[in-house]
This record gives sequence, C-alpha cells and structure tokens, in this order.
Amino acid sequence: MARVPSAVVAGAGLVGGYGVARWTKKRQLGGVVLAAAGAAAAQQWRKQAGGKAAGALTAAYVAAFAGSHPLSKKVGAWPSVLGVAGAVALASWAVADRKA
Repeated sequence: MARVPSAVVAGAGLVGGYGVARWTKKRQLGGVVLAAAGAAAAQQWRKQAGGKAAGALTAAYVAAFAGSHPLSKKVGAWPSVLGVAGAVALASWAVADRKA
C-alpha cells in the first residue's frame, strides 16, 4: 500500500477540518478532523525528519490554523484556509517528504 505524503495529510487536515466545521455547523467536529490529521502528520514528520523537525512542523500547523482566522477577515475564509494549508504542505514537503 502506498504511503500518503505528510504534506497531503497536513494540508488535507486544515482544509478538511474547516470544511467539516462549515458544512456540519459543528466546530467541534471540524476540530476532531483537524487534530486527527495533525497527529497523523506529526507522527510521519517524526519518523521521516526527527523530533525537532516534527516539533517545528507541528508548531507551523497550529500557527496556520490560528493565523487563518485573522487572515480570513482580509481575503475570505476559503482563500485563507487554502493559503495556509498550501504553506504548511510546502513546508512539510521541504522538511520531511522530499527526503523520503
């Protein structure tokens, strides 16, 4: 079975978490999706790039989630979520997936 790159897991977690929260109107359910994908990505980051890199990428994931909120007031919700998800995915690829 092919491994899903951590960049895809992280990006999908941010987009999926927002999408689930928006479409179900249950923020907690979106948070579950966000957290589950973040935990899965962090586990991959640790295996592929080590603990320090995993810590930095996890911090970037959380910062992207938090930063998407004020950014959405300027550019809109979906552009904000897609932008931060792309940034985290790119960082994840550069630090962890590129080496795999």
